[in-house]
Amino acid sequence: MRKLFSILALCLSGWSLNAAASDQVEIGYMPIIPVSQAFLTLEQERLAATGFENPELIQFQNGPAMVQALLAGQLDIAYLGIGPAMVARAKGADIKVVASNIVEQISLVALGELAPYFESGDPATAFSRFAADKGRKPVIATFPAGSVPETVLQYWLRKQLAIDPSQVEIVYQGAAQVQQSLLTGAVDGAAILEPIVSISLERIPEARVVASGSEMFPKQPGAVLVVREALINEQPEKVQALVNVHAEVSRVLREQPETAVAAVQRYVGGGRLSIDVVQRALENSRENFVDDPRLIVEGARNMRDFQAEIGTLKADVDLDQLFDTRFYQSLTQ
Repeated sequence: MRKLFSILALCLSGWSLNAAASDQVEIGYMPIIPVSQAFLTLEQERLAATGFENPELIQFQNGPAMVQALLAGQLDIAYLGIGPAMVARAKGADIKVVASNIVEQISLVALGELAPYFESGDPATAFSRFAADKGRKPVIATFPAGSVPETVLQYWLRKQLAIDPSQVEIVYQGAAQVQQSLLTGAVDGAAILEPIVSISLERIPEARVVASGSEMFPKQPGAVLVVREALINEQPEKVQALVNVHAEVSRVLREQPETAVAAVQRYVGGGRLSIDVVQRALENSRENFVDDPRLIVEGARNMRDFQAEIGTLKADVDLDQLFDTRFYQSLTQ
């Protein structure tokens, strides 16, 4: 039945699968910088150290699609945003957050027509001034509703700028589509993450980061590592080994990001991104690679409450049930 779900999901969403054995663990991930721990962990020696050898890998373009996979019974391990993780748990997925990946990962990239409105004048009036001059609302791309980028965008508009989100036209896309929209000028900006930020700044001279992650949603939790409870109960020693490796590669990303470039490049952007872009994206993110799940609980609570307020989280999620910090705690005892 799991294999049937896998085949159906592949046909519907174009997910890429590697490996075939039905008794292998299924690992889901997105090809983005915030889950760089996944790419370093999947290096053969590190993966073998966890005991999860030759897994079935499933690539996704956005977090909500991963939620559907989790609810369909797929994925034993997943690297996804805290927002989708909360949604999945609220809807009944038996998952636990065992580690954090990154914080404050979302930036607002504005293109040439929009960027000048943030460079002069009050940022809170940038969108309305743009609309008055251009005769249309600015178009901002981000991930689907309930994702971390979309939640951060909504928080920034409503709480930080204190404006009505209807001042902008928001389009919801996957990672590849957001990047294409920016590069072709189909949108005026995007609330997005690395490596799309670095790609846009490199290829579009007039593109600017007009709001950083700390400005949009201070201490925002980002991507996390989740594991199914069944796997935790059946193979806790392997989960502990996975968390051990996760902490190890997080230190590498913070302290020696240049040594992680080759591994990350293999997964991000289909292996077609230049070394320079990947290294720049990792350098830009190095201080944000926070792996201790205890450090994001309060941020997750703030995000949960905000998502409930705007209606993207329709069921309550008990964070005490979502987080399992004992594996990480064992590293600091």
